[in-house]
Amino acid sequence: MVVGDFPIEVDTLVVGSGPGGYVAAIRAAQTGQKVTVVEKEHIGGVCLNVGCIPSKALISVGHRFEQAKHSDNMGITASDVKIDFAKAQEFKNSVVKKLTGGVSGLLKGNGVDVVEGEAYFVDANTVRIMKEDSAQTYKFKNAIIATGSRPVEIPTFKYSKRVINSTGALALEEVPAKLVVIGGGYIGTELGTAYANLGSEVTIIEGGNDILAGFEKQMTQIVKKALKKKGVEVAVKASAKGVEETDTGVKVTYEVGGEEKTIEADYALVTVGRRPNTDEIGLEEVGIKFGERGLIEVDEQCRTSVENIYAIGDIVAGPQLAHKASYEGKVAAEAIAGEKSVVDYLAIPAVCFTDPELATVGLSEEQAKAEGYEVQAGKFPFGANGRALALDATDGFVKLVSRKEDGLLIGAQIVGQGASDMIAELGLAIEAGMTVEDIAMTIHAHPTLGEISMEAAEVVMGHPIHILSK
Repeated sequence: MVVGDFPIEVDTLVVGSGPGGYVAAIRAAQTGQKVTVVEKEHIGGVCLNVGCIPSKALISVGHRFEQAKHSDNMGITASDVKIDFAKAQEFKNSVVKKLTGGVSGLLKGNGVDVVEGEAYFVDANTVRIMKEDSAQTYKFKNAIIATGSRPVEIPTFKYSKRVINSTGALALEEVPAKLVVIGGGYIGTELGTAYANLGSEVTIIEGGNDILAGFEKQMTQIVKKALKKKGVEVAVKASAKGVEETDTGVKVTYEVGGEEKTIEADYALVTVGRRPNTDEIGLEEVGIKFGERGLIEVDEQCRTSVENIYAIGDIVAGPQLAHKASYEGKVAAEAIAGEKSVVDYLAIPAVCFTDPELATVGLSEEQAKAEGYEVQAGKFPFGANGRALALDATDGFVKLVSRKEDGLLIGAQIVGQGASDMIAELGLAIEAGMTVEDIAMTIHAHPTLGEISMEAAEVVMGHPIHILSK
């Protein structure tokens, strides 16, 4: 192994180039810091390469294919609709390439040095960056750890050719005739929906009381209805026991209601959570403190127990969301620059790209009551909106939760087409301290799905226009 003779000195070292790391690096560089990013695999991290972006591209392909086959009620009949899955994968890969290339360009344009290799912390100001045949020491004034997470592997479902994680599911060379999904959370339900739209016979096995834990039941009920319509079987309160693998498929054994069952499929997709990448990089040697589930403890500026080392994204407490990591990356970079930035998770949205989509921000009605608020809530259905009717996308609703004493918006939930885009307005409203009256009195373009938020605000206030008041 060739070892660098002299350490390279930088102001800020960022470990990981995912949505947290690359954003932190760019913001740090914008504040005048000399920045180096260390990445052991691909610029853009999991999200851009094998997560958020490619999965949404594949989901979009599934939507187009499903709509092409089922638009008879709009007068569109398409016969012998086919999918060239190799070309679909090419499309997905082209999206990834454009975005990762764009990120590389942004890092270079902002003067950020990118180094390939694995980082190991020697002390609070030193890392060793190792490649296959060389190593280099870097000295830093501050560091931001943004190493992300990886899929959890179940001992009885070891990853293989036929037992795959989300990365494997996005890289399949053919649409499986049958797919078993172990875990009905965000990732499992999204990918299960995508492959169901592409023509797979899908079964979701979930150990909890329901799929999509974290979303209100009245929201998930609409998704489950749509899954059933697609032929997706959902088994809840079900325990996956084991898998037998052959060259052509798998046989999964699971238990539900005290009865043991087996199901055969081409692949078993395991999506039971993600584990923080905090091991084997020397953090214990530096004295960084960990909390529950191997997560790094940080303060409101993302600073760890070691004053000049920060941590962001999936390796700290909170939802494992790319936009949370990006937000924390900005805060950490600005804190290093001496600014007073602190994290504020008042209005952090969560989105699930199911069919229809789910989105939530702030508190649910149940959470608000549990926190002691006296609330007023109201919802407006997609089915009473002109744009939704014209799109033939009438399943869903917008629900707003307000503080009764003054109408302050404290939460919003959306299930329906375009929920992922619609939630932004309501997140801004919560962040800005707006009331439901502010939303109701904001003129929304007609006909648009955005009007549903305005109408929901009027429901809360007790004088809706387009549905009858109770």
